[in-house]
Amino acid sequence: MEWTDEGIILGVRRHGEANAIVELMTAGHGRHLGVVRGGGSRRQAASLQQGNSVRAIWRARLDEHLGTFTLEVTEARAAGVMGAAHAAFGFAHMAALLRLLPERDPHPDLHAALSTFTEHLQHPALVGMMIARFELMMLAELGFGLDLASCAATGGRNDLLYVSPKSGRAVSRDAGEPWRTQLFDLPYFLVAEVAEPPQPDALQAAFRLTGHFLQQRVLDPRGLKLADARESLLAILARPPVSRAGR
Repeated sequence: MEWTDEGIILGVRRHGEANAIVELMTAGHGRHLGVVRGGGSRRQAASLQQGNSVRAIWRARLDEHLGTFTLEVTEARAAGVMGAAHAAFGFAHMAALLRLLPERDPHPDLHAALSTFTEHLQHPALVGMMIARFELMMLAELGFGLDLASCAATGGRNDLLYVSPKSGRAVSRDAGEPWRTQLFDLPYFLVAEVAEPPQPDALQAAFRLTGHFLQQRVLDPRGLKLADARESLLAILARPPVSRAGR
């Protein structure tokens, strides 16, 4: 058995004295593990870092075997991922979510979203927006997608401002106003492209929404909690933007 694919390193752990088991999120083969011969050496340590994009060749005698990877770094992004707290916590949280997927189950859209994340690490608000959208995608990929296209009460598609915590469906301004305090806010950037990164309050609203449904529908049945990295990320995103005036 052999295949070649593009992947992003999610994690690495030692395997024996000289080797390593590398966990990739690949474009066509999902979250996949394999042994890298000599991966425990100092020589390979620099390339086997979380966030690096690689060209992977996987080989095994049988499909169900762990198999071995031959990896070539195509984009060395680990320094950017680990160089800023918001990027490091964000990547750790996304990797934890990806581990909820069945191993070797293809999810090309999630791979593409993770790749985009590693390409745009400079601005915390932009990173926050991408991760909130990623959480929304995870819900859909796991079979618990939210219906944000039309109002649950009227069927209309305009002025959708809220989401029901029970049904996961959008609610319009007029239909939702009487129950405003019982509904989640629906930030516009979750349903449409926006020109500017969202403000901190919009980001927090988005994470309250996605976090509720991830916990209720995905994690609680498994006896799990959201990763600590997510809470650390949200604390960073809640800080007001630093003004450059007077520097």
